[in-house]
Amino acid sequence: MTRLMLGRTLERICKGVLLLCLLHFVIMMILYFDVYTQRFDLFSRFNNGRNGSRNNVSGAAGNGHHFYYYNLSRPNATLASYLAPSVQPETNQTPSPKPLPPCPEIPPGLVGRLLIEFSSQMTMERVQKENPNVTEGGRYTPPDCRPRWKVAIIIPFRHRENHLKYWLHYLHPILRRQRIDYGIYIINQLGEETFNRAKLLNVGYTEALKDAEYDCFIFSDVDLIPMDDRNLYHCYDQPRHFAIAMDKFGFRLPYAGYFGGVSGLSKKQFLKINGFPNEYWGWGGEDDDIYNRITLNGMKVSRPDVRIGRYRMIKHERDKHNEPNPQRYCITVQTPSAALDPDRFHSYTLSTRFSLTSSTPSEGIMIMVALQRPLLFSNMSQ
Repeated sequence: MTRLMLGRTLERICKGVLLLCLLHFVIMMILYFDVYTQRFDLFSRFNNGRNGSRNNVSGAAGNGHHFYYYNLSRPNATLASYLAPSVQPETNQTPSPKPLPPCPEIPPGLVGRLLIEFSSQMTMERVQKENPNVTEGGRYTPPDCRPRWKVAIIIPFRHRENHLKYWLHYLHPILRRQRIDYGIYIINQLGEETFNRAKLLNVGYTEALKDAEYDCFIFSDVDLIPMDDRNLYHCYDQPRHFAIAMDKFGFRLPYAGYFGGVSGLSKKQFLKINGFPNEYWGWGGEDDDIYNRITLNGMKVSRPDVRIGRYRMIKHERDKHNEPNPQRYCITVQTPSAALDPDRFHSYTLSTRFSLTSSTPSEGIMIMVALQRPLLFSNMSQ
């Protein structure tokens, strides 16, 4: 009896397994034919698209048609992903450049003490060859960092072409190593009227701002060359006097209130002192006047270390029509009232303004200006 029951139980189990196998087979066949039908449909579209592209390739390209090709062997894909393929958008946009980091306060490529000599002959062709990265107008911007200041270097000028070549020869490499964003403005006083250095500096300030949003201004005589590139040509929290130790003064500051040679003011500082005095015709006096304007406006002159602020001067005879002004001490006494002159930046006649030839763009922007000396000062100097 027991064997009979065991045999029937095994028979039922075998029949159940067979039924499950049959059911599994049927389901697999249904799924297989379903997927086969779908793939056949997609394959037909693929062939139609390919045939169409062969027959109408020129027309399709002209009409903007796109043909899509499907990878049917792609794993983990669904039918919806085949029916709605991703299309790469056509665009002409270029990725935006990464913002430059700020330039370091102390540039890493500085040399320190420099050998300055004026015995070898200098030409503008040599200056240009040495400075290929300087663009038209004597402008340069560091390619690898973002400077804090945008600097206009202003040079009062007349009959000093040879000095200018040496100045450019030495200053361009120094300024590039200092990572300075700068432009050079040569303010050339026309004619043979008595020279007025300070008024030319006012002209340079006004004209430079027509080109760019300069926020720092370095005022330099053309015959002064820095002997150390650690004397950084940018602006500071206080007005800056750079040329504190010239060779003609034995590398010493001649007196505490001296502010001549090379100096720098931010735009805010320049406007606070109402610019430079226009009244000094001839040599001397304007530097002391500027120093007085700075102190009267609650500011202090900052200077580099005396070992860094050393300068060599190109030796020359005193220029004709730039004789010492005998009235300079009397004019300096009038500094407080003269500093309020509202017409300080506009009392000049601009003759010519041009960028120097494209063959020597490193020379800078030459601004030819005619200055009319008031009759009062002409009588006083006689």
